[in-house]
Amino acid sequence: ESDIIRKAANVRPSARQLRWQQLELTAFLHFGINTFTGREWGDGTEDPKLFNPSSLDARQWIRTCKEAGFKQVILTAKHHDGFCLWPSQYTEHSVKSSPWKAGNGDVVKEVAEACREYGIGFGIYLSPWDRNSPYFGSAAYNDYFINQLTELLTQYGQIDELWFDGANGEEETGKKQVYEFNKWYTLIRKLQPKAVIAVMGPDVRWVGTETGYGRETEWSVVPGDALLQDKIAAASQKVTEFAPANMMDDDLGSIEKISKASSLVWYPAEIDVSIRPGWFYHEEEDHKVKSPETLMDIYLSSVGRNGVLLLNLPPDKRGLISDYDIKALKGFKAKLDETFANDLLKNASMKTKHGKDTTIITIAVPNAIEFNTLLLQEDIRKGQRVTQFELFYKQEGIWKKAISGTTIGHKRIVTFKTIKADELRLILPQTRLKPFISSIGLYSQQSQL
Repeated sequence: ESDIIRKAANVRPSARQLRWQQLELTAFLHFGINTFTGREWGDGTEDPKLFNPSSLDARQWIRTCKEAGFKQVILTAKHHDGFCLWPSQYTEHSVKSSPWKAGNGDVVKEVAEACREYGIGFGIYLSPWDRNSPYFGSAAYNDYFINQLTELLTQYGQIDELWFDGANGEEETGKKQVYEFNKWYTLIRKLQPKAVIAVMGPDVRWVGTETGYGRETEWSVVPGDALLQDKIAAASQKVTEFAPANMMDDDLGSIEKISKASSLVWYPAEIDVSIRPGWFYHEEEDHKVKSPETLMDIYLSSVGRNGVLLLNLPPDKRGLISDYDIKALKGFKAKLDETFANDLLKNASMKTKHGKDTTIITIAVPNAIEFNTLLLQEDIRKGQRVTQFELFYKQEGIWKKAISGTTIGHKRIVTFKTIKADELRLILPQTRLKPFISSIGLYSQQSQL
C-alpha cells in the first residue's frame, strides 16, 4: 500500500492541465439553429435560412464573460443538428447558406477574435453526432469529421480547449458510427498542442452531473483505465438525455479504488451547468435564470471542490447575451468579490509541524477575527496529497472543531456558522506523503448566518 500511495502522491498535471485548472471559471456558449427553432436538440432537417441573428456581437459575449471573471469560453461550433457556425467547405448546412451577413458570416471567427482582443481562452465544442450528415453511420463520416476538425484547428489561431461528448444516434439510423477518437487526439496534439481535450478526451473528465455541484471528495488522480474510450462511450449519452462519460461514483480516487489500478493518471473534473434550465436560449426561460445566490453556491460547490466550473451562457436570437443573464452574472461577481476581497489571515503568523502522517499548522492573528469561510489550496504542481483536513479554534482556553473535510486539490472552500477566534489550528491528519499547502485563507461571507 505504501508503494501505491507514493505513486499516487507523485502523479502531476501536464502544463496544459495546470493552466486549465487555474482558469477556475469557464463559459459555454450554446448558440446555433436551435436558438431560432426553440429546440434543445435539432434533427438536422432545419432550413439554414432560419439562422438570422439581428445584431450578433461576439465582443458583447466575451466582454460579459470577462467582466464576470471568466477566463475561457467554449463555443458550440456544431451541435447534434450538424449546422456549422463557420463556413465549412465540407457541407452546405452552415452559416454560408443563411441570410446572416448574406452568407458571408463566420461566428467561430468572430468569437475567436473577440477572445484574443479581451485576452481570454477560446475553446470549441464539435458534436461527434451529426443528424444532418448523409455520411453519419459510415466510414466516410470519420473523414468528414476529421476534415471539419482540421478546419477548426487551422483557421482560427490558438485553440485552448476542445470539448467532445460521446453522443451517438445509432438508434435513429440503425447504423453504428464508430468514432475514431485516437485519430482526433493525434490531430489535435499535432495542430494545437496547447489545447486540453475535455470530457471524451484524455486531459479533462466530466464530473458526472450537470447540476454545477461537484463531489465532496474529488481526487484528480484516478485509475488510468478510466480513460479507456469504450468504457467512456458505453456510459455515454443516450438519445433521451445529455450526459457524456460516466464517472459518477462518489469515490474515484481513494486508496481502495487506486490500489487495483494498472496505472494512475492526472484526470481532473470539469463541472458543467447552464445558467438557465435549457442549454440553448428560450425566451420563456428569461425568468428562470439562476440567481446570484445560486451561482455563488454553485461556485463554492465546483471551483470550491477542486473542479473547474463550465457555466453555459446562451446568446439569444439577436445574437446577444440577454440582460437577464447579465444581471445574474453581475450579482454573482459582486458576491464573489465581496467575499474573497478580504483575507482575514493576511496578517496572521503560521507555524507548520510535519509528523509521520500528520501535519499541524498553527495560526495566530493579532486581533480576534469573525469568519465563516475557509479556503485551502495545494500546490498541485507537486501532486495532490491531502486526504483529510480539520480546522480547530480556541475559545476560552478550549480547542473546538470548526469544520472537517477530505480532499483539497487545487482549491477547496468550505462554509460554516460564523466563528470568532484569534488562535487556530489546521490539522491534516491524513496525507499521501508530505503535503504542499500553497494557500490558507479565512473569509466572511455576508449572506452566511
